[in-house]
Formats: sequence, structure tokens, C-alpha cells
Amino acid sequence: MPTHTMKAIRLHEFGGPEVLRYEEAAVPEPAPGEVLVRVHAVSLNPPDWYVREGMLGIPPELRPPFDLPLIPGTDISGVVEAVADDVHDFAAGDEVMGLLRFPVPTQAGAYAEYVTTPASDLAPKPTAVDHTYAAGLPMSGLTAWQYLIEVGHDHPSPFQEARHRPLALGSDTTVLINGAGGGVGHLALQLAKWKGARVIAVASGAHETFLRDLGADEYIDYTKQRPEDVVRDVDLVLDAVGGPTSRRFLPTLKRGGALYPVYSGEFDDEENAKLGVTVTGTQVRANGAQLAELARLLDAGTIRVAIDSTFALADAAAAHKRAAQGHIQGKIVLTVP
Repeated sequence: MPTHTMKAIRLHEFGGPEVLRYEEAAVPEPAPGEVLVRVHAVSLNPPDWYVREGMLGIPPELRPPFDLPLIPGTDISGVVEAVADDVHDFAAGDEVMGLLRFPVPTQAGAYAEYVTTPASDLAPKPTAVDHTYAAGLPMSGLTAWQYLIEVGHDHPSPFQEARHRPLALGSDTTVLINGAGGGVGHLALQLAKWKGARVIAVASGAHETFLRDLGADEYIDYTKQRPEDVVRDVDLVLDAVGGPTSRRFLPTLKRGGALYPVYSGEFDDEENAKLGVTVTGTQVRANGAQLAELARLLDAGTIRVAIDSTFALADAAAAHKRAAQGHIQGKIVLTVP
């Protein structure tokens, strides 16, 4: 077992990147059904800054419970240090990755040398890549998977009553991915190509070569032209940017098509019905079994994780500043010595 203290990034107050403090914290103990992992890498995701800011944009009734100080972060790759007596799927020394305890990001505690999580959140780390790349896969990969391939749970989205049912993808489907250069976008592009779909990637100019290398059939630089002006008759739009402007993609869809905003937008059910389109989303949830399928695709070379930049755990504030600049290509990762 490790010593009883570890290095971690903690919040004692909410605010900008400067509130992320690198300090000593207690090593957590695995409860029944849980695994203690020695963390080697952690990737950044939007919930990390939502938590850091105190969940400002989330209605109070939807906010998960949190007590300060807290350790942010949900996505890890590392090595099993110990398991609870009732855990038989993993053993000390196993290399694992996971999206931890999501959708309750305030309880995950990934920005640390050690973390505990339910064994069901973990999957074997892909053998083809190191911990830095493996840490980039869980939340972004599972978001793309649960939107495009299989939801894998029956929890309704907190933002919408309608159930999300992924559109079947094949060689006769065209998918537009907005925000294709980011964490979710670049993995969604590859999953859609794996299913045989034709993919139109929307991003800013610097990402064209990167996205064509990943298999994009068409590329739109949104700084030069608006996709809603030039695209028509697509079957599916996955808007990885989402938010209030997501409905601008409605004109790009054919009747019977679907728009999936990854962050809830503002829509009019009557307008959608008139256009004959479906607008649904889901909330990504931890799922070790789905993550193991993504790991197999990564090991087979079918998908790959791109890394935008890496920072030491102690430099988490600098990593959050990088995230705030936008135009991220792939994932930002913290390495834990």
C-alpha cells in the first residue's frame, strides 16, 4: 500500500485556473466494489472547469453535491494498487483506464497520485499506447460512443425528456461533425468512419490536415464559411460544441434526419416536428464495458487518440489556461510522475 498522503490538485474555493492548488492530500481507501489506482495520466474535460467555477451554468437543482476542498478530474490511466475484497475483475499491477464516477464529477478526484473508483468504471488499458494517450480516451470516447453507437444505459438526460436512440450509421449515411478537432469530435469522426458513414468535418482552419488524416471526406473551415449556408441533406449532425447556437444546423438536415447537441441547446419542438427531424442528447455515463470496446478499436488501429498538449500534474492551472484558449486538437493531458 502507498504511504497515507499523496500529491493532488485541490480546490478550496471556486474561480479561475489560479484556484487549483498542488498540495498534500490523504490517499483514499477503496470501499466495497472499488479499486485503488496509482494514476499515471489524467485528461481534461469540460466538467473539470465547470466544477472549478462552482457549476455556474448548471441550474441549482441539477448540481451534484460537493464539499470543499475537492479534487477535480474524471479521466485516468494508471495501475491498480489495491482492490476491495469483493473485486475479482482486477488485481494489483493491472494497467487500467476509466471515466470515474460520472455523472457526478465532484466525487471523482482524478487530479491526484491515487484515486478510488467502482471496478465497473474501469477497463484494461489499451496495450498499443502509453498512459498519456489512454487517459485521453474515456470521457471523450464514451461520449462519442453513447451518442453514435449505443447509449448503454436507460437514465434520461437531465436536460430533456426524449430518449436518445442513436441513428444507425452505414455507407448510405452522411454525418456532419461540428467541433471535429476536439476530444469528442475527433473520436466521433473515427467511429462514424468505422461504421462506413461519409463524414463532413467542421472546425477551424488549422485542423484540416489532421481531420483529413483521420478520414474526413469533406472539411469546412467555419472561419471562412458557415456550414448551414453550404450543407444540405445530411442524415445526422453531431454538434460537439452544442449550446444555444446548435439549432443553426437544422437547415443542413434532410427530413428524417437527427441533430445531437452534446451540450444541451435551445430548441422548439414544433419547429423540429415541422422539419421532420429529431433533436436528442444523452448524458455520458461511466461504463467499463463500453470503454473496453473502445480499447479494442484503439489496439486494432481503427481509432486513435490525438494529444493537444501535456502538462505535469503540478501545472494543472496552466493546462486549464490552455483549455480556455480553445482550438484544441485532441486532448490535453496531465502526467503524474
